[in-house]
Amino acid sequence: EGPMPRTEIVKKVWEYIKAHNLQSPENKKLLLPDEKFSAIIGNAPIDMFALPKLLSAHLKKKEG
Repeated sequence: EGPMPRTEIVKKVWEYIKAHNLQSPENKKLLLPDEKFSAIIGNAPIDMFALPKLLSAHLKKKEG
């Protein structure tokens, strides 16, 4: 869609997580990768608090 604010990107990532049931049923803080999501978080499950740091590697700061 073009440039989006970081808050909107995080919101969309969480929509994807919830739509594809990527949270562990036993521990909702644990995110489970699927094929697409593993491009961001890797192949191992991660703690949800590690998500912002991993997302940062895929985002660019606004120029200007």
